[in-house]
Amino acid sequence: MKRIALAIAACCAAPVGAAENHSFNPDISLILQGRYLNAEDIAERHITGFLPAGHDHGSERGFSLDHSELMLSANIDQAFRGQANFAVADGEVEIEEAWFQTLGLGQGFTVKGGRFLSGIGYSNEQHPHAWDFADQSLVYQALFGAHLIQDGVQLRWLTPTTTFIEFGVEAARGQFFPGAEAGGDKNGAGSTAAFVHIGDDWNESHSWRAGLSYLHAAPKARESHLEDASETEALTVFSGDSNTWLVDFVWKWAPDGNSRERNFKLQAEYFQREEKGELTCADNSADGGVCNDTTGRYNADQSGFYAQAVYQFMPRWRVGYRYDRLDSGTVDFGANAGLLEHTDYQPTRHGLMLDYSPSEFSRLRLQLTRDESMRGVTDNQVTLQYAMSLGAHGAHRF
Repeated sequence: MKRIALAIAACCAAPVGAAENHSFNPDISLILQGRYLNAEDIAERHITGFLPAGHDHGSERGFSLDHSELMLSANIDQAFRGQANFAVADGEVEIEEAWFQTLGLGQGFTVKGGRFLSGIGYSNEQHPHAWDFADQSLVYQALFGAHLIQDGVQLRWLTPTTTFIEFGVEAARGQFFPGAEAGGDKNGAGSTAAFVHIGDDWNESHSWRAGLSYLHAAPKARESHLEDASETEALTVFSGDSNTWLVDFVWKWAPDGNSRERNFKLQAEYFQREEKGELTCADNSADGGVCNDTTGRYNADQSGFYAQAVYQFMPRWRVGYRYDRLDSGTVDFGANAGLLEHTDYQPTRHGLMLDYSPSEFSRLRLQLTRDESMRGVTDNQVTLQYAMSLGAHGAHRF
């Protein structure tokens, strides 16, 4: 059987009839993840040229708890399984996922409902402990905050073909960036998404997967904080449409299919986002700013990508490199053009990591990063990170 299909089956399907084994004994997993970050002391970190996204997994300097997780999962009965992930950052707990999923609908169909990580792109469904680097790629941070979370319903169809082909559609409330809390109509969906993933084994040593995804969000009164033309902080409020296209590709190599000794993974994703609507720059004249509650049209066409390679050169040891680049593209502030400035700056970042995994349950990582995502700032960072897994934990997707 194909390795991709095996990976999907291992992570996403549970055997029908197994409910009796788990009804009163769910799998419980605790991920302990912390780090030390040596970085420039910058009070407000905004990626230049992009409206700030809301959701992020933090960038606190020094020692921090980072992002630990508690996960519970089990088959509910013969028809459903459920899973909940509670993300623990310093001083707060949030429900990152809480969903049910159908079992045995047949013909390759599954339905998931609740709060879940969207199936768009490649790494969007990965939790932070599964990332190959200590932080999320720059394009995900700029366009989604860290990853896209949906409160809604998802339909997937895994086609009955020898080549892995998967289709999915989602409808959700859309309160998470690039949506907004007031997104969508009272009875409607503020966010819809669709995706297709295709993959196969080239031979015993090589496998690949490619994907195309689309996201539509309809934020209402989405707030962001920017500096106006006088370099005074200003509150902007956007309402309109946000459309994003995503293309992803992954290629994996393991000699004769044995990934325990050596393996290599090449991964890249490209995002293109267009936003149209109205933007208000709230009056900040009392603070010395130039905004005066003017509302005007807002059009933005922006993009970005990352490419990374990770090589396990001997058992337990891996090294990897990632390159991030964003294009702030074209932005029209309409009537606010004289109050807010747009720059053609292209944020970039280089990351080099080395990690050591004594077992499949623990990992230690050193990462060196040259972050030029803010105009005029070159931030050379050093990150030391640990990730430990206690208890049962399901396999990750391909």
